[in-house]
Amino acid sequence: MNGRSEPKTETIAETENYMAWRAEEPDGEMTYHLELGNFTVHFFQEEWDEFLQLMRAVIESEEKG
Repeated sequence: MNGRSEPKTETIAETENYMAWRAEEPDGEMTYHLELGNFTVHFFQEEWDEFLQLMRAVIESEEKG
C-alpha cells in the first residue's frame, strides 16, 4: 500500500444520461466532473466556478428568450 487514500466522491446531480459529481482528492483539492454520455469533462475548482458562471449566463439568456 502506498499510503494514498481514494478520493471521497459525491454526486451533485444526475439524469438518465448525464451526471455531475465532485471528488475530494487525497491532497485536499476538490475536482468536479461532468459525465455526458461517453464523454467526461474534468474541472479544478477555479474552472468549475467559471463554468457555473457561464451556465448561469446561458440560463439567463434562455429565460429572456
